[in-house]
Amino acid sequence: MNDKFKTVSLDDMIDKYVGKVGTPKRDAFDQELRIELLGNAIKQARRDRNLTQEQLGELVGVQKAQISKIENGAKNARIETILKVFEALGAKISFSVEMNEQIMAF
Repeated sequence: MNDKFKTVSLDDMIDKYVGKVGTPKRDAFDQELRIELLGNAIKQARRDRNLTQEQLGELVGVQKAQISKIENGAKNARIETILKVFEALGAKISFSVEMNEQIMAF
């Protein structure tokens, strides 16, 4: 076996190159990842329902461009619009908010 190659976990790589959990840089990275995953979930749900971005936009009351931005992880999307998108897709949603290490689920 060649000792030049070592298996490293994804978590170890992220810790090394982005930062440990709880650091500002890591928190920002994790937040961006959650936003991207949310956009991907919306895109998949839309496609599963055979809707175009334009059709979903019409159901929600926004332009196709806004749906595209949400699906592509736009950070400036209004929570109200995202909630309307989920409602139009018939999705059940729940939130949890962590403040001062206290978790509140909605």
